Amino acid sequence: MGPDLAAHADWSIDPRKRWITIALRAETGWRLTAPRPVGDPGDLPRRLLAMADGGAVALGADLPIGLPRAYAAVRPEADFLAFLRGVAAMPDFFRVCATLEEIRSDRPFYPARGIAGMTRLSHALALGLGDASGLNRACDKATLERPAGAPVFWTLGANQSGKAAISAWQTLILPALPTGILRLWPFEGSLLSLLAPGTVALAETYPAEALRHLGIRLRGSKRRQSDRIATAEALEAAMGRLAAEPDAAMRQAIRDGFGADASGEDRFDSVLGVLAVLNVLAGNRPDTAPADPWIQRWEGWVLGQTSLPKVPTA
Repeated sequence: MGPDLAAHADWSIDPRKRWITIALRAETGWRLTAPRPVGDPGDLPRRLLAMADGGAVALGADLPIGLPRAYAAVRPEADFLAFLRGVAAMPDFFRVCATLEEIRSDRPFYPARGIAGMTRLSHALALGLGDASGLNRACDKATLERPAGAPVFWTLGANQSGKAAISAWQTLILPALPTGILRLWPFEGSLLSLLAPGTVALAETYPAEALRHLGIRLRGSKRRQSDRIATAEALEAAMGRLAAEPDAAMRQAIRDGFGADASGEDRFDSVLGVLAVLNVLAGNRPDTAPADPWIQRWEGWVLGQTSLPKVPTA
């Protein structure tokens, strides 16, 4: 049992940098198609289900899905899903704060621009989280195998994920939840248990984790086409191990380093992500999150991650 289609979306607030790679079930494995623009997020689940002929879809996405436990601890809702269903009652929730004085529980995203006093510590203190570590979920923290990710509420600079969260929660997750089409991992169960005909199981991914899971070493920067080209052999080897046959356009994209334009790194990440999803579906990585109630009810986790934070989460 498993999905009829697996996909991965590399997310951004800029629609031009949202790319998705799709793997369709074949007789002996998977058929990988070249990265394509995500298009309208609002109808993405229905489009994927149509491509899967109404079967089950496993969708990974490089964006935060969950909230830090220090923030969740003072919320009245029972869990993250209940929180999402109540976001409509917080009309300012997605409006990014320009100053520390604007920050409150129902308006946590910050900062709108660079200003004096703009630190993660000051952000955390304004939210009543004690210190900067309170902004991080367990899966955001550094492990022995990779550096830290960005806090979900932080919205400025290269190392931020808040804008992607705002974009995806507003345009992808919230519209789809009431329809019953979208199921969120790990809040509703293991990934395999969420795969049912007519549904899309959505899981959070992280490119730095995907590289490690796939045994691919990126020398240099994923922003450089030449460094992406250097991973071609390792990418194709990973596809072979997962019985994922790239079509001609995908093979060309791999050998071209996914193009010379600024979206090349996004196309590269979308391919890493779908291979990470297939790796979990193949049983090579767990499809469950750690047995921590905060993680399973509020924070979420990165699909396939097994390493715990270097600094334990209180």
